[in-house]
Amino acid sequence: MIDHTGIIVSDFERSKSFYAAALEPIGLLLIAEYSASTTGSTDIAGFGQPPEAEFWLSLGNPGSVRVHVAFRVHNHAAVEAFYNAALAAGGRDNGAPGFRTQYHPNYYAAFVLDPDGHNIEAVCHQPE
Repeated sequence: MIDHTGIIVSDFERSKSFYAAALEPIGLLLIAEYSASTTGSTDIAGFGQPPEAEFWLSLGNPGSVRVHVAFRVHNHAAVEAFYNAALAAGGRDNGAPGFRTQYHPNYYAAFVLDPDGHNIEAVCHQPE
């Protein structure tokens, strides 16, 4: 079980805006933010369902290895809402909403690349 995960982003404000827009349709909100003066190292922002943040952004220099994060949602409409919101927020298409039957018959997902090229997915494992 994953408790939380995080990625390094090059433009903190741009990425924070991107994720606020892209994750809101699937119920994840910006619920925590700490400045470098508080953390002692860098600015961070946490997204989740109150009161727990499960996805964190940290300002830094992203490496050449891109991260893949998949957010589980409860229906196909949430996958589509995530995809549309992410594109509207400046994300790039990396796989439109649809079935990925190579994983299993009900795997319905969409993929976008965030401002740093990380592959972000919303997936529903339930039949519609």
